[in-house]
Amino acid sequence: MRGSQYDKVCYWTEQREEKVPIRNLKSGEVGYSFGCTYEGNTVQVRLENGELDSWPKEDCLEIMEAMQ
Repeated sequence: MRGSQYDKVCYWTEQREEKVPIRNLKSGEVGYSFGCTYEGNTVQVRLENGELDSWPKEDCLEIMEAMQ
């Protein structure tokens, strides 16, 4: 995920309180954003099975972007 995409996902998640669907490019897992850590450039996600995880922005792809 590029910096501008990361900023957009974080804005939608933190300012608009909307969960953004994210795919982890390394594992293929899908999760929904619930926060961002700007210092570490990570996205906090809730996986489809309910578990919580944190992914580096480089490993993430916004699912809506992938469909366009």
